[in-house]
Amino acid sequence: MNVVELKQEASGGLVKTERLGHVLRLEMNNPPANALSVAMMQALKDALDATREDPSIRAVIIASATPGKLFSAGHDLKELTLHRADEDRGRAFFARTMKLCAELMQTVVHLPVPVIAEVDGLATAAGCQLVASCDLAMCTDTSTFCTPGVNIGLFCSTPMVALSRNVHRKQAMEMLLTGETIDASTAREFGLINRIMPRQYLNQIVMKYAEVIASKSPLTVKIGKEAFYRQAEMSLHDAYEYTAAVMVENMMARDAEEGIGAFIGKRKPEWTGE
Repeated sequence: MNVVELKQEASGGLVKTERLGHVLRLEMNNPPANALSVAMMQALKDALDATREDPSIRAVIIASATPGKLFSAGHDLKELTLHRADEDRGRAFFARTMKLCAELMQTVVHLPVPVIAEVDGLATAAGCQLVASCDLAMCTDTSTFCTPGVNIGLFCSTPMVALSRNVHRKQAMEMLLTGETIDASTAREFGLINRIMPRQYLNQIVMKYAEVIASKSPLTVKIGKEAFYRQAEMSLHDAYEYTAAVMVENMMARDAEEGIGAFIGKRKPEWTGE
C-alpha cells in the first residue's frame, strides 16, 4: 500500500484514490453534498501532501465520487452551527475551519504537480473556491457555480481570494454580491473554467489533459507552476527580473538540455527530472 492509500485509509474513505499511471485521481466521497467538513478538508490535504513523497505522480485530478449531483457544496454549515453551543459561541472552531480551508487551497496552488478539477454538478461557496484554486478546471455542460454566502449573511470572503485571482474583478463581484448561480458557459466566459463537454466525455478528456501534462519533464512543470503563481503577485518589472532568473536556472537543468537537444535532433526526449 502506497503513502496516498495509507492516508486515504486513515481518513475513513472520505477521499477515494485511484492511481492511473503517472496520474492520481482523488474523489471526494462525503455524500450527499460533498461538504468540506474539517475531516474532508484534512483528508484532501493529506492526500495532496502525500504526492510530494511520490515523484512518479505528475498530475492530480480532483473530482466527486457522485458525479452529476454536487461537486461540493462548500463548508459543512451543520457542523459549523453545532459549535455555536461551545463556550465561545464557536469562534475557535470557526477559526480552525477557515485556517484549514486556507491551508488546503494553498496546498493545491503550491503542489509541485498540476491539479485539475473535474466538475460534474454544482460547485458552490468553498466548493467553487476549490475549483478556482486548481490549475485547470473542466466541467460538464450541466455544471453550475456560485458563491452564495451573501444570501445567508455570510459573505464568501475566503472563496473570494481564489475567485478574484481567476476571473475579472467585476465578474467576481457579480458572483459575490448577488450569490446567483452561473451556468457552465458563463463560468468559462468569466475564466473560471477551461473546457466544457458532455458528461459522457468528461472523464476521458480530463484524463487526456492529465496524461499530456504527465508526459512533460516533471522538473520543468514544477519550475513553471511555481513561477506562474509567484510572478502573478509581482510588479511587471519584478516579474520579468524573477522569471528571467528562473529561465536561466531552468536552462541549466539536464531536462532542458535533453529537451532542446531532442527538438534539434528530431527525436523524443527522455526525461530524468533533473
